[in-house]
Parts: sequence; structure tokens; C-alpha cells
Amino acid sequence: MIKEACSIVAEVMQELKSAVLPGVTTLELSNSARNLITKRGGIPAFKGYRGFPCDICTSINEEVVHGIPGKRKLKDGDILSLDIGVKLNGYYGDAAVTLPVGDISEEAKRLLVVTEEALYIGICCARPGMRLSDLSNAIQCHVEKNGFSVVREFVGHGIGSKMHEEPQVPNFGEPNHGPRLKKGMVLAIEPMVNTGCPDVEILKDGWTAVTKDRRLSSHFEHTVYIGDKESEILTCQKKNQ
Repeated sequence: MIKEACSIVAEVMQELKSAVLPGVTTLELSNSARNLITKRGGIPAFKGYRGFPCDICTSINEEVVHGIPGKRKLKDGDILSLDIGVKLNGYYGDAAVTLPVGDISEEAKRLLVVTEEALYIGICCARPGMRLSDLSNAIQCHVEKNGFSVVREFVGHGIGSKMHEEPQVPNFGEPNHGPRLKKGMVLAIEPMVNTGCPDVEILKDGWTAVTKDRRLSSHFEHTVYIGDKESEILTCQKKNQ
């Protein structure tokens, strides 16, 4: 059931990627996501969740997470984080990606590459027998080795019959701590990485988290199932689609 919810997330994310262009508003992207999700029988998981007002999160440039879609138009040189959650038959899927809008700076390109690499490094550590913080430490080490910083205030999470379940999945910490990972666990792993300092603050809308120094931030996420020996990414677009 979780796989089915995640497959909708993957399909919708793939379709939205081609719509991320200069001149498009974030509300247009959110409306498209809602239509695509409901067409596939799902429910936008973020709408109304703890009071969130929209169907997806759209975070631009210095916005870290939880950006509220609106009339703001994307412009050449922006980076945009799309965070999509789907509820289907009582189970959830969740994924995020940060995309370039037109031509972006070299620093922004490197930020996106390093953040996505950190996600997959973390996923490789999501194996039975590993400690949770082994995953966290691997992400942090890769990010900081490349001169960027990891956000502390927001973390990944377990996911299943609820959007956010235990355990929390930090993107930082010392290795060999926390619960031991076991077959059957499903985790949403999601590094959030800043070009400047790791500190964030919340805007007056009560949701949008931005970097305190207003430098760029990137966010990548997959929902991952821990199998017999390694992890399976549930929110990946299938190759034959």
C-alpha cells in the first residue's frame, strides 16, 4: 500500500519537472499536482496537515522547506524545491527534489549535485543492522566535505500509515547511535543543505523556513524501504514510464 502511494508521488513529480519554467507560478504547479494526484485516486497529503494551506510545498532559493505556493512567478536563475506527499488508502508516500529554473549559477549547480549525492549516500546506509546515526553521519560528512552545511531544525522521518512516524532521521550526528535499522522499516530520508550557515528562521506566514543568512538551500527526499540486505527506493520513477 505504501508502494502504491509512492508510485503516485513519483509519477506526479516526474510530470511537474517539465513544468518548472520561467514565468510559471508556484500556485500553478500546486494546482497541477492536485489534479494529477486526484486523477490517480490519491489525496494531496499536505493540504490541511497541521493547518498547511496548499497541496504541495514550493520553496524558492533561500527557502529551505514548507514554502506556500502562490502567485510568485519563477524566474531564470532560481532554484525550486518541490515537496510532494500523497495519501492513498490510508498510507503515505513523500518525496522532494530541487530543480534549476533556466540557467543557474555554478554555486547553485554544485549545491544541487552535493545534496542529491548526500541523499543517495544516506540511502546506501539504510540497511539492516546499521545504526540510524550511521546514515545521518554519512550525509553530514559528505555535505560538509564539500563546503556546505546541513540544516538541523528539520529532519527525515518514518512514514507509513501516518505522514510522520518514528524514528526521526536527522541529517547530522555521530555514528553508531540510535535504533538499529531492521527489515520492514520505511523511512523518508531528506537532506536539506545550505550554501551558507545551517541556521534557519520561519517567516510570518508561520510555515516558510528560510536560511538565516538568506543564501541558497536545497532539498532532496525519497521514501525508502529497508529490505533483506539493502534499501529500495519507493518514490523512484519506473524506467518503463
